[in-house]
Amino acid sequence: MAMPQNSTGENGFCFTQPLDFSHPSPPPGEAGRTFDTLGGREACGTPLSNGTVSSGAPSPSDSCAKPLCSTTPGEEETPFGKGIKYVSAEGEELACGWGGFTPGCLQLFNTSKGVLFFLCVASFLQGMTVNGFINTVITSIERRFDLRSYQSGLIASSYDIAACVCLTFVSYFGGNGHKPRWLGWGVLVMGLGSLLFALPHFTTGRYEARSAAELGICGGNQSLPCAQAASGLSSYRFVFMLGQFLHGMGATPLYTLGVTYLDENVKTNYSPVYIAVFYTAAILGPAAGYLVGGMFLNIYTEIGREIDIAPENTLWVGAWWIGFLGLLSHVLLVPICLSFSGSQRYIVMRVSEAHQLKDGSHKKASDPDFGKTVKDLPRSVLLLLKNPTFIFLCLAGATEATLIAGMSTFGPKFLESQFSLSASEAATFFGYLVVPAGGGGTFLGGFLVNKFKLRCSGIIKLCLLCTVSSLLAIFIFFIHCPNMPMAGVTQMYEGSALPGGHLNLTAACNAECGCLQETYSPVCGSDDIMYYSPCHAGCKKVSENVRNGKKVYHECSCIQKTLLPGPSGAEAGKCSSSCAKRPLLLFFMFVVILFTFLSSIPALTATLRCVSDRQRSFALGIQWIVVRTLGGIPGPIAFGSMIDKSCLLWQDQCGEQGSCYVYQNSAMSQYTLVAGLVYKVLGTSFFIVACLLYKPPPPESAPGSSDTSENGNCDLQEHKTSLPSEEDI
Repeated sequence: MAMPQNSTGENGFCFTQPLDFSHPSPPPGEAGRTFDTLGGREACGTPLSNGTVSSGAPSPSDSCAKPLCSTTPGEEETPFGKGIKYVSAEGEELACGWGGFTPGCLQLFNTSKGVLFFLCVASFLQGMTVNGFINTVITSIERRFDLRSYQSGLIASSYDIAACVCLTFVSYFGGNGHKPRWLGWGVLVMGLGSLLFALPHFTTGRYEARSAAELGICGGNQSLPCAQAASGLSSYRFVFMLGQFLHGMGATPLYTLGVTYLDENVKTNYSPVYIAVFYTAAILGPAAGYLVGGMFLNIYTEIGREIDIAPENTLWVGAWWIGFLGLLSHVLLVPICLSFSGSQRYIVMRVSEAHQLKDGSHKKASDPDFGKTVKDLPRSVLLLLKNPTFIFLCLAGATEATLIAGMSTFGPKFLESQFSLSASEAATFFGYLVVPAGGGGTFLGGFLVNKFKLRCSGIIKLCLLCTVSSLLAIFIFFIHCPNMPMAGVTQMYEGSALPGGHLNLTAACNAECGCLQETYSPVCGSDDIMYYSPCHAGCKKVSENVRNGKKVYHECSCIQKTLLPGPSGAEAGKCSSSCAKRPLLLFFMFVVILFTFLSSIPALTATLRCVSDRQRSFALGIQWIVVRTLGGIPGPIAFGSMIDKSCLLWQDQCGEQGSCYVYQNSAMSQYTLVAGLVYKVLGTSFFIVACLLYKPPPPESAPGSSDTSENGNCDLQEHKTSLPSEEDI
């Protein structure tokens, strides 16, 4: 039989090369026994994860110079062993392109490295958009469209809601279809979601941030009528939710089909490393989003318009929408590149590590025709539900996802409140944490699995160790940075504590100023106390600091004179925090993020190994449904509601409550600690149960299941000529 050509060289994917075991079935009672001998060595019948038996006698390493796919259509097949041959699935072309359009320049990407590159680009852009830009600009969107934290939490959760709706369909049918094409269309849908997310900026009127001069000072304060003050823009949250919904739809194939697409085409040993590279790109994306998004927030949202308030002012709204338009042009290129790749992968043969069910029903998934029709869908779901290791890995993933979703959405806001930062400074700070901790932890997790050649049970134990480490580190939230003193909010104007925590913005020093609560524009007095506005500080004159362009207020009757020379006054913006606990808090937040992401790739690898090969894509889909339903969706909503409870000062729009201006740092830390402890303890418990209930294939039926099988002759998948080497990706 002629063997199809691998037109891309030794590093190429042989996408259309399924294995045809045409050797006659052995007589009854001899299944699993030696098929043949070659060179005096016995062949070993090792069960493979696809339910077949590998003939180990003709070791592919004996003919390492011979490619997996020959190059001449008329050339005779070079057998690796009796009964094993490679055939073309449907006679499809291996060249990259659209239909008959297959230019030679595109074939440079028809390699495993090319596939990994474009998958990394797609995951990087997805992470940059969904987990980077959106989390960075969430405070600005709340301020611009008068949203509360739980409403912005609903926006963040819409991504996961979409994923839950689409996951079953995409993972079940896409797993047996043209995976690159599904991936390409998915990234295109994500691009449309980014366009829709930026749309409200262009469909609403100009943002009118009343500057200090417009607000006036003591005796000259003016306010817009209530009919004009109430914006009524909160309904735009539904547009943001729809944009996030499209983001979720588009990302669904990426983290189910994309992962299995890589895993099916690499060695067992190196699969965690390849997937770790893919997920590291997905982690670096949000980090880049935080950093770049923070830069955009220093640009006023109405580009080109003169404004005399600084980014530190809580009325400032940065150019939150630029990042989504910038990404759109790049995202549209990715589907084209992804669709160039071949339509099918070659079958990877490896020793099965799937959990063994007592009734033996897991063997149903070994049927080559299983999972190709809708009628097999209920049976596929039932097989996964009967796998306790898979179920508890899903539950553990859900607990981790809750914390990741909550902290990634409101992490910048936490830093902004604790350290008295601007929104852009907080986003940049959080990006500096996520880059080394999240990206490094993700890659390190895959590296450790490969380095120590861990099997499924050992991988789950590694996940358990990481979860316990992050559980211990999360106790850092016992400490917090104190709120900067704010007259009338955290303390009385005379310096005494407010009774019962009630607001009291009026004092004898500003009683005749006619200050209104709707005009919030905080200033920092020379006595290091914040005031609600220049009017509430009793300031009567205003000038501009030529060094930084900030407004400086003078003759402030409410500001106590200090021992320092010079008149008492105030500067626009928050007072800077000098919290001595900042380095300690940041260090342990880094540790929590590091160990949380360190377990992500090992947990994913354990999920892929504890199920049968034919169920891998579908298993990832079901896992993502559980993770998002129990973790990703409620996480931002729960954290948003929790943060709302720690609010001290709400925006007042003619009697209607808007977004939160000031949070109580101690309450915010306490709520974060409680949530972290609950979910980390649950995650630890689920990993323990998954480890205890895991039942690997018995050694007597799978001689290659020992540690030596990772490089043993019984695992055909491990030999250099049967699959691409670790250098291929």
